[in-house]
Amino acid sequence: MQLAHKIIVADDHPLFRTALQQAVSQIAPDAEIVQAESLPELQTVVEQHSDTDLILLDLNMPGAHGYSGLVYLRSHHPEIPVMVVSACEDPAIMCQSIDHEASGYIAKSSSLEEISDAIGQVLKGDIYLPQKARQHQHAPDVVSMDLAEKLASLTPQQFRVLTMMSEGMLNKQIAYDLEVSEATIKAHVTAIFRKLNVRTRTQAVIAVQALDIEKNDLASAPVTADE
Repeated sequence: MQLAHKIIVADDHPLFRTALQQAVSQIAPDAEIVQAESLPELQTVVEQHSDTDLILLDLNMPGAHGYSGLVYLRSHHPEIPVMVVSACEDPAIMCQSIDHEASGYIAKSSSLEEISDAIGQVLKGDIYLPQKARQHQHAPDVVSMDLAEKLASLTPQQFRVLTMMSEGMLNKQIAYDLEVSEATIKAHVTAIFRKLNVRTRTQAVIAVQALDIEKNDLASAPVTADE
């Protein structure tokens, strides 16, 4: 008897989480669904459900910068396949997600039947890409891949600290939220600088934002003068 699948749906929009659950039910009616609304929540959920069979990931959740959530999952939970379900329909972005080791990519504008079929293929161990992405002439983004490798070297706690830094939080605020000492956070920040090969918080934030899908004005990012 085949055990029921466990699938994590990570998206900050309740309506689309419901739509994804419906898509899952069509291909795996007995599946257990676990939800996450932000990248920090997803980090906790994945640690609590290490037996997950598949993660359906929105790239633009709170706490994530483009591919950063995907990079985190593939580096710290490589045994769990991740399928990107995103509003972005750019074939280059779809292909870059595969470069970052996603097991599939499908646009949110797809029908429930298309999403269900894609989920089914990934659950079987296949890689799923829409037709237009398969036809796209693609070359890996060397800069993005190099940054992803550096981010992958961060520990889960260092990744959390970097995420909070990118939201403009001070060391003392991060320490309070993570229930550790400010000295511990300073040590994490020092390690983050070393691993990302940067010298300031501004440079660290700009580095992680380089993984954003949309080219935002980095100068407008919330950066503090905290050491």
